[in-house]
Amino acid sequence: MASRPHHDRFHGRIDGSERACDHPACDAPGEFRAPRTGHKRGGFDGPGEYHWLCLDHIREFNAGYDYFEGMSSEELHEAQRPWSGWERETRAFSTAGASPTPRWADYTDPLDAIGARFRTRVRAPRKDGRPLTDLDRKNLQILGLTTDADRRTLRRRYAELVRQYHPDRNGGDRSHEKMLQRVIEAYTQLKSARAFA
Repeated sequence: MASRPHHDRFHGRIDGSERACDHPACDAPGEFRAPRTGHKRGGFDGPGEYHWLCLDHIREFNAGYDYFEGMSSEELHEAQRPWSGWERETRAFSTAGASPTPRWADYTDPLDAIGARFRTRVRAPRKDGRPLTDLDRKNLQILGLTTDADRRTLRRRYAELVRQYHPDRNGGDRSHEKMLQRVIEAYTQLKSARAFA
């Protein structure tokens, strides 16, 4: 029976490292990386600098590691708030083979809403043959419209969403301003798109 390689037993071990452990007076191989810079990570030039430590010293390092060490109170607050990181725009699903993002309010079960995305293909051409760019498709999704929507439907949907999100129609509630801005930008782009000319 073949022996198992080292990395199967200890997660993070870099096999074949020629480095010695960075801990003073330790001659063991430095097979594990530990960040030198705490919570400050490297930028576009690389992942940052590391200590190279043996198994015993990486365990010691991990036991005393504090990601938040050296942060100001403002940085701590920013890193610990529940929605930290959610401002970054990410794609939860690939758009290949999926229909536009569903209007979640139309579904009681989130799994039904997710399944609805895959009933039709996003890349299906318009019935009238007019071309749609990726930006057109994205903005149609923002407005909750299908790829075959016409100019009249576009105007009607825009007016509906402006009424829904505008603070003046919501007793001064400004919590939907970001969505309102996205709706306005989507409509502005689409009304001059070739598909709606």
